This record gives sequence, structure tokens and C-alpha cells, in this order.
Amino acid sequence: MARGETERQLKKPQPPPQVAGQEANALRLPAVTSARRIALLILLLGSVGTARAAVSMDQAVRLVEQRFHARVVKAETQKDNGRTVYVLKLLSDSTGKVWTVRVDAASGAVQ
Repeated sequence: MARGETERQLKKPQPPPQVAGQEANALRLPAVTSARRIALLILLLGSVGTARAAVSMDQAVRLVEQRFHARVVKAETQKDNGRTVYVLKLLSDSTGKVWTVRVDAASGAVQ
């Protein structure tokens, strides 16, 4: 190989990127399938090693407001024996009554 031949090969224009429906990688998976698998893998790996709540704070608020026909006026997260619990203070617009409920973040159980 002549001197400078390698440089000329490196400077050659690269082929355009593959589009959906064409082979996307060495495994010969279609680009769409590959993208879906990558997205699924990212979702799965994102939750490895982290304790994720099955019920978010927003979901807990909506659940309690619908169940008790009241408005949540204060919400906070607490740890109770290693478990995450949402403590929600409710106000009944019709009676003016104020009370507190606890929602287990892992199960959604209202206490």
C-alpha cells in the first residue's frame, strides 16, 4: 500500500445513515426493531438498583381526592420503617373537615 493510502481511505465520504426498514446494525435487525429494543433496555436498566414507587405523589393525590371527595391541601413524603409513605392532609369543601391520610407508595394502600 502506498504512503498516504490509509489517509485517503479514512477521508472517503461515509455512506448515508440507514433508514427505517433497512438493516441497522451488525445483528441485521431492522432499525425500528433495534430502536424499540434499545428503548426497552433503557427503561429496564433505568430501574435496576433503584427503589421506584408504584404510585407517584400525583397519583396518590388524585386517588385520595376522588375517594374522599375532598381537596388535598398539603402533601409530603415520609419514610416509615424503610417504606415510602405519602402523608396527605385533606379538606372537605362541603363540611370544612380537615383530616390526614397516609398512602403507601409501593402498593397504593390508603391508611
